[in-house]
Amino acid sequence: MKKIFLLLLSIVTCQLSPVFAQSGAPYIHDPSTIAFCEGKYYTFGTGGGGLISDDGWSWHSGADRPGGGAAPDVMKIGDRYLCIYGATGGGLNGGHNGRILTMWNKTLDPKSPDFKWTEAVEVCSSDGMEDQDAIDPGLLLDPQTGRLWACYGTYFGTIRLIELDPSTGYRMKGNKEKDIAIDCEATDLIYRDGWYYLLGTHGTCCDGVNSTYNIVVGRSRTVEGPYLDNVGRDMFHGGGRMVICAGDNATGPGHFGRTIIDEGVEIMSCHFEADFNRSGRSVLAVRPLLWRNGWPVAGEHFKGGTYAILSERRGYSLELNVDFVRMYQKRERFWQLDLTKPVVKIAPQPLDSVINTWPKGDIALRCSDYMFRPWQQWTISPVESAGGYLSNPYFKITIAGTNRALAATADFELTTTPEFTGDDSQLWRIEQLIDGTFRIMPKRIPGLEGENTRYVIYSAADSTPTLAEYDFQSDNSKWNLK
Repeated sequence: MKKIFLLLLSIVTCQLSPVFAQSGAPYIHDPSTIAFCEGKYYTFGTGGGGLISDDGWSWHSGADRPGGGAAPDVMKIGDRYLCIYGATGGGLNGGHNGRILTMWNKTLDPKSPDFKWTEAVEVCSSDGMEDQDAIDPGLLLDPQTGRLWACYGTYFGTIRLIELDPSTGYRMKGNKEKDIAIDCEATDLIYRDGWYYLLGTHGTCCDGVNSTYNIVVGRSRTVEGPYLDNVGRDMFHGGGRMVICAGDNATGPGHFGRTIIDEGVEIMSCHFEADFNRSGRSVLAVRPLLWRNGWPVAGEHFKGGTYAILSERRGYSLELNVDFVRMYQKRERFWQLDLTKPVVKIAPQPLDSVINTWPKGDIALRCSDYMFRPWQQWTISPVESAGGYLSNPYFKITIAGTNRALAATADFELTTTPEFTGDDSQLWRIEQLIDGTFRIMPKRIPGLEGENTRYVIYSAADSTPTLAEYDFQSDNSKWNLK
C-alpha cells in the first residue's frame, strides 16, 4: 500500500455474486498467500483479520490475526505457521516510519484450543527519512537451501531483501539488507526450475475503479538478484514482465501469492482493487497459474460453454459411443467443378437428425476423429449450488442441446446418463494446468470414500477414455477444450 490512508474494509454477509468470481463475501485488501490448515483455506489482509473457506471457492470472514497493520504473508514451516506483516509505514499512522514483524501459531483455526499467536518480533524497520518503506512483506523458504527470505518495500524507495531464521522467525544475525527493485510494491518471491522470481505490484492503489495496479515479474539465478524481465531489463531500474492486469470486470490486481495444488496444477491469488460487480469493493481473486517459456502468467477462470473435449494424447474427440450418421450432400466431382454455380453454405448436422438413433439409457464413451457432430459437442455449465475448489465452481457436462450428463461409474469408467440429477458423480472439477491444457475429474466416484482428488478422465489408448490416476508427465491425463 502506498496511499496515505488505511483502506477500511467492510466484511458483509454472504450474498449472491457472479458465478465466476470467488463466491460468498471475499472482501479483503492485500491478501496473504493462501494457506491450508486442518481442512480449510485461510488468507489474511490489511487491518487485521482475514478470510476462511471450506472449499477454496466460497469465502467468509473469521480469520484472526493480531497486530493490525498491513499486508501480511503467511507460510507453513514444519508444523507451525509463520506470519510476517508491516506494523506501520505506507502512510499508515506514521508516514513511512515502518516496522516488519513476525509471529508464529500452531494453527490458523481460531476455534482450535491450540490457537495462540506468539509475541511479535521486529525483524526490520524504516525511519521515515531514508529512501525505503518497511511494509508489504513476502516470504520465500528456498526449497534448494532451506534458507528463509523476506522481501518488502513500496514505491517510496526500494524493495529490499533480508534473511530470516526459519526456526525462530528472527532476522539472521549479521544479515544486511539488499536493495533488489524499485517502482513496485507488495512483492513476493517464488522459486521454480532453477530460477528465483520476484513478483511486484506496479501502478497506483487504493483508488477504487481508478486504481491502476498490475503485477509484474523478473527472474534471477540467485535469490539476491539481479532480477531481469523477458527483455533483459533489471527490476532495480524499473523492469518487469506483465503477469496479470485488469479483467473479468475487475481492475487493479495486487499482492501476488502462489499455491501448488498438485504437480502441474498451480493457482495464483491476489486482490482486485475494484470489482465492478460488487460495488467496486476490493476482493480476493484466484486464477490458474500458467508457465509459458519459463514465465508465470495468470490464466482465466474457466467459464463454461459448448466445447469439443480433445485428448492431448492424440487430439481425438471425447464422444458418445453411437453409430455414425451420414449427412446428405449433393456432391460435385472436384475435377469437373462448375464455377458458374453459386456457393451454397452447408449447415452443421442438427441434433434432431441423430438423437433418435441413440439408446435411451446410459451411453458409454469413446474417442475418435473430431467432426463437430452432435455426439461430440459438450455443454459445460457451472452448478452454483454444488460448491467448488480453488479457482472454480463444480460443473456439469452434458451433450449440447440435451440433458444427457457425463458421469463417473463405480468401476472407474465413464458413462452418460439420460438426465442430470446433480449427483456428485455427475459434477466435474476442471482445472487448467500450467501448460494450458486441462485435467477433468469427477467430484466423487461411486464407492470411493470422500471427494475425489486423484482420478481424472484419462486416455488409456487413442480411442479408450476411462478414469485413472492423474499424471502430469503423461499426455493421457490432459485434455483441450475447443
